[in-house]
Amino acid sequence: MRDIADAASFHEIRPRLIRLAYRMLGSVTDAEDIVQEACLRWLASDREAVRQPAALLRTIVTRLCLNELKSARRKRETYIGPWLPDPILDAAEPDSIDDITLPLMLALERLSPLERAAFLLHDVFGMGFADVAGALDRDPSACRKLASRAREHVRAARPRFPVTKEHGQEIAAAFFAASRSGEMEKLRLLLADDVTASTDGGGRVPASPRPLVGVAEVVARHARLARDFEQAPSLLIGYAVIDGLPGFISIEGGGIVQTTALQVEGGKIAAIYIMRNPEKLRHLDLASLSRGRAGSGFSA
Repeated sequence: MRDIADAASFHEIRPRLIRLAYRMLGSVTDAEDIVQEACLRWLASDREAVRQPAALLRTIVTRLCLNELKSARRKRETYIGPWLPDPILDAAEPDSIDDITLPLMLALERLSPLERAAFLLHDVFGMGFADVAGALDRDPSACRKLASRAREHVRAARPRFPVTKEHGQEIAAAFFAASRSGEMEKLRLLLADDVTASTDGGGRVPASPRPLVGVAEVVARHARLARDFEQAPSLLIGYAVIDGLPGFISIEGGGIVQTTALQVEGGKIAAIYIMRNPEKLRHLDLASLSRGRAGSGFSA
């Protein structure tokens, strides 16, 4: 009976553990693997002596993530083209406890693993520094400094003027229409002068090997793509919120699934994030998307 009760307790906290692991790693598969390993360690532990199971599980997940980040960073050094986190669609749940967007995920990538963990555990998941210290095996004062340094780095990634879901979808629809129809002047009007476009193909599908910078370069690239769309039109699967940003899911030439997320600042598209790497899209529930119910099958 105790095993059943503890398994039920783990199931209740599992969504938050996955959110933590995903924010740490940027990978759906790795987050699920980490949480599964944490569950096995939890069930194999002396649970009678544990007063706060949730705190222990967060500690286990955090330490497993820190270990995983060591190998993940080595993989990033040889990654082909821009790296983006796995896209999570309509991730916000009624009990969601964070507002992390894709740009903030990329800002977290520039932190040390310990800075990233301290910031997430304290600023995002609301843990006191005494508990953060226990999870990281550091003094509370050291954890406070780690979180402070991280906060300075990620502050610029916070949206200054968040767009509503409805306005974001309007911009996403306008971007899709203009970029696929070849109406480059309409597209230009949607873009900020210093817009950037990053495409993650992971070396598995065609993608720009570097981020595009500036409205002229982004428009020129889409003008070339528009000619391809005439021969192989995009199939719009649906609009969605992608890691906190408005965007859409489509099937492109050759049957390639891709997500497009748009960072909107001051009414203009400041950044375009395109995911085409099939390894990072396997978790998407395309059947639900095609029925108009965007979902990832993954709660982050």
